[in-house]
Amino acid sequence: MIQFRNFMFFFPLLLFSCSGQKADKMPKLPNIILICADDLGWSDIGCYGSEVLTPNLDKLGEGGMRFTNFYNTSKCFPSRASLLTGVYAQQCGYDKTHTNRITNAVTLGEVLRTAGYRTMWSGKHHGPENPVFRGFDRYYGLRDGACNYFNPGEQRNGEGAPARKGKPGNKTIRAWCIDSVTYMPYTPEEKDFYTTDYYTNYALQWIEEYKDEENPFFLYLAYTAPHDPLMAWPEDIERYKGRYNEGYAAIREARYKKQRSMGLTGEKYKLSESVYQSWEDLSEEERADEIKRMEVYAAMIDRLDQNIGRVIKKLEETGRIDNTLILFVSDNGASAEVVSIEDDYGEIGTLTRWESLGGDWANVGNTPFRYYKNYSYEGGINSPLIAWWPGKIEAGSISGFRGHFIDFMPTFVELTGARYPQEFNGQPVVPMQGQSLLPVFQGQQADREKPLFWEWSQGQAVYHNSWKLVRHGLNKSWELYNLNDDPVETMNMAVQQPDKKAELEKLFMEWKEGLAD
Repeated sequence: MIQFRNFMFFFPLLLFSCSGQKADKMPKLPNIILICADDLGWSDIGCYGSEVLTPNLDKLGEGGMRFTNFYNTSKCFPSRASLLTGVYAQQCGYDKTHTNRITNAVTLGEVLRTAGYRTMWSGKHHGPENPVFRGFDRYYGLRDGACNYFNPGEQRNGEGAPARKGKPGNKTIRAWCIDSVTYMPYTPEEKDFYTTDYYTNYALQWIEEYKDEENPFFLYLAYTAPHDPLMAWPEDIERYKGRYNEGYAAIREARYKKQRSMGLTGEKYKLSESVYQSWEDLSEEERADEIKRMEVYAAMIDRLDQNIGRVIKKLEETGRIDNTLILFVSDNGASAEVVSIEDDYGEIGTLTRWESLGGDWANVGNTPFRYYKNYSYEGGINSPLIAWWPGKIEAGSISGFRGHFIDFMPTFVELTGARYPQEFNGQPVVPMQGQSLLPVFQGQQADREKPLFWEWSQGQAVYHNSWKLVRHGLNKSWELYNLNDDPVETMNMAVQQPDKKAELEKLFMEWKEGLAD
């Protein structure tokens, strides 16, 4: 049962409780835009410390609320499944593979339709189902996990062969959908095609198409940037020429200082020990290669921000900007994964070459935290989250509330009065696992009511009442951290606090056992 709180600025809820008052005199339900980046590190945008030019995200962050403790699952497809369903990936069939259909759960689209929302999704899914058959009126994008940014399909006349995962003669074919039609492969005719741009193009077309509708809309804008392959437009790369010549340490230290100076982090946020190579020990050729990787990575984030600016402009043009809640998040920390393809060629950043960021720059991307994507330490699971809603969320506010992707569903349910079902298509539905963020948006700083759990690959963790138990390696010893005192996980308290360690380990094991019920 959802408990409705008495929020003076969330008037839409009153539609369901105020008898004798006409609905047309009540404020309208807000439009909701949920934007998800891919493999973006905690410090990779300007308002979280980066030197990358992100004026549009900075505008949202400075004009809204930035979270310092908002969590994903450390891997893209289970994170996106939790975001979409409001339950843990283990509860909807997405904890080990993205090839299963969503089970025992409903999507944000299916739920928000019950409140009259027009539902739209542009971008990455990373699952086998076409979203138009799971609650979305419109869908455009990559049904898979990663693809070539300039051409996800076959070679086009006058161009080189697009770099794709797989061995020569056995390249992976990616699925692409436009509404109800699935293409395998999808080879765009447009020579200006770039996934980040075209995800936005379709979103803007829909906002324009439905601008005269009285009903609100929900737009899930699921970008693949800056996930590999590292590919960007030359003009975007040019803006970062020479910016990374000083190497890892200089950039990481500058980000850390900026985070402190803007008040995003405090004295308790110690800069964790670095794990990147010594810049001075690299050869000139190796340094040039690393500089180019980061220039392209920055350019991809820059282009992502440009496209978010296009969305903001369209909202202004259609008169919807003042009644739209915008949320921006990343699906996991910066990635140390490296993809190697035998027959790609050309420069880093181009159509014919698939390259990855690598662990050294990923360590910088997750400043000040440890580790990266796939780990249940803070560097893998802590997402930058921006919440922006003019007049409803205080500008310039920073929240330390420990939220999770599972919280989006209950937030939207409470905000809109949408109905979350007990069963769907004759099958039972797992109850929502998260809690509403509406009181957090209002400025209340209460700690989380229930524990949080993580398990992906070799990583496991549980958080409750400021304490976090974590390990990487199922046979490794548990480590214990008090995140209120040590948010960067530098002081392992497992030996000093054996009772707390045992308490959290029991919580985790009970959660795992309960998943089988």
